[in-house]
Amino acid sequence: MFDSRHIQTFAEVVRTGSYAATARDLGYTQPAISQQMKALERAAGTPLFVRAGRGLRLTDAGQVLARHATGILSTIATAHGQLKAITRLESGRVRVCAFPAANATLLPATVARVAAAHPGIRVELLEEEPPDSLRALREGRCDLTLAFSAGHGGDAAEADGDSEEGLVELPLLDDPLMALLPAGHALAESGRVELGELERERWIAGCRHCRGHFVAACAEAGFAPDIAFATDDNLAVQGLVAAGAGIALVPGMTLPLLRHTELVARPLAPAGGRRVSAFVLEGHETAPVTALLLRTLSEAAVDMERATSGFPRPEA
Repeated sequence: MFDSRHIQTFAEVVRTGSYAATARDLGYTQPAISQQMKALERAAGTPLFVRAGRGLRLTDAGQVLARHATGILSTIATAHGQLKAITRLESGRVRVCAFPAANATLLPATVARVAAAHPGIRVELLEEEPPDSLRALREGRCDLTLAFSAGHGGDAAEADGDSEEGLVELPLLDDPLMALLPAGHALAESGRVELGELERERWIAGCRHCRGHFVAACAEAGFAPDIAFATDDNLAVQGLVAAGAGIALVPGMTLPLLRHTELVARPLAPAGGRRVSAFVLEGHETAPVTALLLRTLSEAAVDMERATSGFPRPEA
């Protein structure tokens, strides 16, 4: 392997035609230049110069290296500049894989803040529910994952028998579960709703992972839910509930997405919910762009918790 400093010195020797002139231009001693060239020749495995009177002449190997030296140094300079741009947050890319509710609520605020402060940073979004999102992180298809864990069925990272080994978790927010009811429902004016009070209802269930937690929670409340529909689409859930086709449990973070004025979201008693966290591979949390995104996600999560803490009823 060539030392880039030796390549730089070699290019200067080629330009000046002597060790003495190179030493003068670079601020070294002539023996230091000679030692660098000897080290470069050892790395090359062949002489690069021969004496020609008081000057130097390139060997065939030296001519080959001379043709590549400028390109090598240019590539190194370009790489160095790009690395400095990344560390200064002037450029970079981070791929985020998140579940639909996070992509619709938490990520837009985060991306907007990053774009405003660091327009050279590119954030790319993928969509997967846990545990598939964590698998995408482990397989290198994303740099950061947003996933959730709940009180029934284990953590997101353990949902398919995996573990959190090798991952760094940054908890972002506690996301309460809400009962989504038609405005004319008998419990629509209740401060809180007990899950057992909804035993005879028809239900719209969510993703496979969420559905497992939901069924387990209902079992604890003493009943098996009558699941009439299952969909991952938040707007479809709202439409079905508004039409009277059933009711649903929805995460509190989706409250800003309520579009039907005839819907009411009511917190559960006892409180249920999930923890939303960001995950990165161990050691990657200090990468400049990743660290920036983690900080910005934390700020956006604080704002979201404040905005949804009052459990507001949608207004016309």
